[in-house]
Amino acid sequence: MDSVDIADLAWPVYDDRVKKGAVVLIPVGALEQHGPHMSMNPDVLLPTAIARKVAQNIGGLVAPAIAYGYKSQQKSGGGNHMPGTTSLDGWTLTCVVRDVLRELARHGVRRTVMVNGHFENSAFLAEGIDLALRDLGSHNIKDFRCIVLSYWDFIDQKTIDTIYQGTFPGWAVEHGGVLETSLMLHLYPNLVNMDLVIDHPPATFPPYDFFPIKPEWTPSSGCLSSAKSAAATHGKLIFSVCVEGISGALRTAFD
Repeated sequence: MDSVDIADLAWPVYDDRVKKGAVVLIPVGALEQHGPHMSMNPDVLLPTAIARKVAQNIGGLVAPAIAYGYKSQQKSGGGNHMPGTTSLDGWTLTCVVRDVLRELARHGVRRTVMVNGHFENSAFLAEGIDLALRDLGSHNIKDFRCIVLSYWDFIDQKTIDTIYQGTFPGWAVEHGGVLETSLMLHLYPNLVNMDLVIDHPPATFPPYDFFPIKPEWTPSSGCLSSAKSAAATHGKLIFSVCVEGISGALRTAFD
């Protein structure tokens, strides 16, 4: 079976898959610190792994990931001041999304899915898609469709209860915590060192944002909650739930 990764295919194979109507999934992530226990690329690796498995399930293709994302925000990602976090301006990300979608449409792709792995990207993905649709419409391409999803939105309450046993801190402070660490332990255990996890209570913030940021608001680990209870078995469950949920949704979402 041919790879689902567009970059691995010869152009005639890609062209044939596009002409047969393949859905193209585009992982979008970020280069962002995830604490001392984990690499800085989970926001790219996790949506890419999920996108590949979904593509296998639905006969789709996976575009190369957009590996840089919008600036890390203190109350959701620790903050853009943390070493290693390397970000794009919002307009830059918007333009990248617009350009990639227009190019895919030029190839004949008509169904696309942005698989987001970095919370802060959301508004700029929407803007890039809107501008791409506007541009394509002016060229009389009116049947192009795009879905945006974040993989964690497919994790149901039953899964949350199974993994967290009543200690779920909320998605807002899950950065570098049990969810991402468990997925990485399942998919890329070589990039995690649980001996370096710093166990601390979930971060708390006032009900407003402050600029320029106050670095002391971010826990010194860079994580917003503890990954102490992360486990590969949890990651396997989360991965399965996300893949099955997204696959099921995409089988009918374009109808």
